[in-house]
Amino acid sequence: MTDIEEVKKGTTTIGLVCKDGVVMATEMRATMGTLIAHKTTQKLFRIDDNLGLTVAGVVGDAQTLARYITAEVELYKLKRGQPMTVKSAATLTSNILAGSRFYPYWVGLILGGVDREGNHVYALDMVGGAIPDDYVTTGSGSPYVYGVLEDHYEKGLGVSEGLDLTLRGLHAAMKRDAASGDGYAVASITKDGFVSLDEKEIQKRLSKMKLA
Repeated sequence: MTDIEEVKKGTTTIGLVCKDGVVMATEMRATMGTLIAHKTTQKLFRIDDNLGLTVAGVVGDAQTLARYITAEVELYKLKRGQPMTVKSAATLTSNILAGSRFYPYWVGLILGGVDREGNHVYALDMVGGAIPDDYVTTGSGSPYVYGVLEDHYEKGLGVSEGLDLTLRGLHAAMKRDAASGDGYAVASITKDGFVSLDEKEIQKRLSKMKLA
């Protein structure tokens, strides 16, 4: 994809803050215009036990950034003897994006996680803007997700409720956005670490909400 409007589209990613952690989720479809290019695309990355990243945009740029950020976070931990905070990771990522403005990474990112200061998600744009929020969604399916989140998100909800809410949001996007689909990738991040939901658990939750 070379057009900036195309790069902004073609996926659905979500990050939301809960009272006991953070939930992050994406679907798994990759598109090239009207072609469904891949059906098992990784858009959710574990950066560290306390950090996760969702990506939208050009696949190569997204994968490169995920590797780069993971390496920097690991180096920080080795040097300092403690995990990087979410704010520091967001600032690091913002600096990488801003420093590449003339040869930009064509991506939209959500970085989320937990640290000693609490639970956080940040939206990061391709030129380095980093904005914290209670919940963020990106990509062409995001208007449908925002409709769900605006109606159902409440401060203080638990991680289990957050997992159901992200699945509900993704389901709405995948029903109406042709560029989103082919499965769910969902993870929680708490003081106990980064945990991905397996397919059985995802289907169980969808069935309980009568969405499967």
